[in-house]
Amino acid sequence: MQNTAILPLFYLPPVGYFSLLQKVGQDFLIEKNEHLAKQTYRNRASIYSPNGKLDLTVPIVKGAKNHTKMKDVRISYDFKWQRLHWLSLETCYRSSAYFEFYEDELAHFYHEKFDFLFDYNFELLAWLNKKLKLPLELEVTASYEDNIPAELDYRGMMNPKKAEEMANNKPYYQVFEDRHEFLPNLSIVDLLFNQGPQAKLYL
Repeated sequence: MQNTAILPLFYLPPVGYFSLLQKVGQDFLIEKNEHLAKQTYRNRASIYSPNGKLDLTVPIVKGAKNHTKMKDVRISYDFKWQRLHWLSLETCYRSSAYFEFYEDELAHFYHEKFDFLFDYNFELLAWLNKKLKLPLELEVTASYEDNIPAELDYRGMMNPKKAEEMANNKPYYQVFEDRHEFLPNLSIVDLLFNQGPQAKLYL
């Protein structure tokens, strides 16, 4: 494990997350046993709306405190967040070049209910990996390790409050950039819907 990078698992991760995956190559594991960290991309994604950046948050069952392991965090369905997220994605990206190319498969994640946040995020990551045609083997940690070398421990990476952190700032066309300029490090779906098969080259 000495040379294995440890990464968190995010909801529709930022573009910079996939740039990092490309950097670490095959030698990484997805952290499954960490305690839930609030106010992170673990249950939040940022997309480009007509009014600028829009955050989509997956609600979690109340009582999921900091001592709850990520793999045990349950998704809340007290309100119809899946419908809200899907309508937001449609509204923001219906006019993009490749939304229709991906929408049928992606819609599955907004119609089927998943019990656990980790499972939901993992299935989404596997789908994104396939659509981006990345040669990544997605494996998870067996237990939580404290003694990971700092240069391999990415579990605290990419705080939404530090959007520029580890961002790939190279511009690509975005649907509403004529209104708000280029917004870096949005969710990978922003890149995918706007660039399609070329997204892999950007990464």
